[in-house]
Amino acid sequence: MTEESAHHGDEATADGGGQSDELRSSSAYRSDGGDEGVVRRDRFSGGPARSFLSSLAADDRIFEADLEVDRAHTVMLAEQGIIDDDVAGEILTALDAIEVDGHGSLPDGEDVHEAIETAVIQRSGADGGKMHTARSRNDEVAACIRYRLREDVLEAIETTLALRESLVDVADAHTETIMPGYTHLQPAQPTTVAHWALAYEGAVRRDTERLLGSYGRINQSPLGGAAFAGTTFDIDRERVADLLGFDGLVVNSMDAASSRDFLLEATQALSTHATTLSGLAEDVIIFANRGFVDLSDDYSSTSSIMPQKKNPDTLELVRAVAGDAASGVQGLTTTLKGLPRAYNRDLQRATTHAWETVDAVTEASEVAAGAVATADWNEAALAAAAGDGFSTATGVADLLAANGVPFRTAHELVALAADDGADYDALEAAAQDVLGESLAAHVEPAAVETALEPAESVASRDSQGGPAPDAVAPQIESARESLAADEESRAAAIDALETAREALRSEVNGYV
Repeated sequence: MTEESAHHGDEATADGGGQSDELRSSSAYRSDGGDEGVVRRDRFSGGPARSFLSSLAADDRIFEADLEVDRAHTVMLAEQGIIDDDVAGEILTALDAIEVDGHGSLPDGEDVHEAIETAVIQRSGADGGKMHTARSRNDEVAACIRYRLREDVLEAIETTLALRESLVDVADAHTETIMPGYTHLQPAQPTTVAHWALAYEGAVRRDTERLLGSYGRINQSPLGGAAFAGTTFDIDRERVADLLGFDGLVVNSMDAASSRDFLLEATQALSTHATTLSGLAEDVIIFANRGFVDLSDDYSSTSSIMPQKKNPDTLELVRAVAGDAASGVQGLTTTLKGLPRAYNRDLQRATTHAWETVDAVTEASEVAAGAVATADWNEAALAAAAGDGFSTATGVADLLAANGVPFRTAHELVALAADDGADYDALEAAAQDVLGESLAAHVEPAAVETALEPAESVASRDSQGGPAPDAVAPQIESARESLAADEESRAAAIDALETAREALRSEVNGYV
């Protein structure tokens, strides 16, 4: 994935071939299987830095994308009369053969773009070089990255949808499963498994939204920007964008060839999702430690020496992926920081951060979805722990406040009781100290006893978004509606890409 040499389409000869007579006659254009690349002249053909400059091995990821970009560009050149139909047919036939042979069969080159062009010329002769008319490797590689990244992002989105579905299903099954809620990892207030699961569903939903938004900005075509200053040829940028399934254009040619903000945005969105996954993993690891949840054996492991152990190893790795993703953002940001417009070779090092991040986060998201879907919640242990640490204290304070006691006074009273037994007798003694009268002067003893019960405490918290079953029900409904809408958006994007692939194939078949 390297910058174009001086022989890009903008400086092509008038016959539309894109190469000078001198270059045509050079060994790089031999049809007898010569291995030299088509871009670098003898002065730049070797040296100790050659392997350092090459991205060919890493470019395996965008091999298929490059072939599609080449096909769309070639079809457009023929349609515009820039190259002859028979030449387009030879080029497109060669590209099909190269696809069958695979990335591993490519000749040596600086990158996959040069290697494919060299292979085309080896198969079809010097006219194969006309494929590169009116473009640069700068806009070409930008298009290939976008083409491949949009597929990766759609796959990542799919895993977020699966995780959300798992969380909503857990919520639906556990609307009345009482559990302890924590702040600072200390018992705070009782809640439900459903309320906990929906808290993470909301976060993952936003992760999905960020990735969908990122997809829209990825799916813009930079082709036609050439090296950065456009081209003299009468190209049709919109036609190429349509053939490749892009939603529109990155209009400014310098922006098209050089910008990588779409890459950074996607990596940042993935890193945010990894952070959400890390918190989810941490919670489940802690719950497993306390006997609240039992992970499936498929998402656990044992010790090499202690046969009784069941470790939440998969979720520990999910938790760690947040660090990998954060490093991807940092590496990419640092690579892009301060780069002048237009193209700079630094960009060759940028994409690795994105590829590694999307792979790691997508896998972690898929694992998290499976772990949540197959986990077994210990309802008895959760209920037994729900009242730990006087977790219903806030409910008692609320009850007193609702009956005329200033909340800060009620807070002081309940805090005093928490240090002296955390039961009705302790509350009564505290009332005498703080209020100078019996608790019963303000609230019925039976109401206080009810407020001390975790299940009743949860049921009373029926404000919008709260943990009461009546408050959780609309949250579940909203989550399922949002999930269906996002699944539809992803499906529509996939359908659009498939339609474009079929349309491009149909056009190619008309030449080969």
